[in-house]
Amino acid sequence: MEFLLAIITGLLYAAGLYMMMRRSIVKLILGLIIIGNGANLLIFLLGRITKGSPPIIGEHEKLLSDIYADPVPQALILTAIVISFGLQSFAIILVKRAYKVVKTDDLDKMNATDEEV
Repeated sequence: MEFLLAIITGLLYAAGLYMMMRRSIVKLILGLIIIGNGANLLIFLLGRITKGSPPIIGEHEKLLSDIYADPVPQALILTAIVISFGLQSFAIILVKRAYKVVKTDDLDKMNATDEEV
């Protein structure tokens, strides 16, 4: 299972980089979203996939004795999801405004219009 998820993570990174190399700014944002999802999956994989109980120490115990799920990667992924949502929202509004001003989403044409203004 972990091997399959590692392959999917690599494919997400490759697809995201491919999309970011295109000339369209919309494809750049889509690539950024795909890479963000790949990073979340990578963090999830680094925390190891285990079926276990929550990491709660009982009243009469001093250490955890059973197999437990690590909560740190889950907390990091939740934080990354919130941050990436904010970044994506900002980027979409920025692209909408740039398209309204320049009337194109081609990055080369946007650079060419810079010199005329």
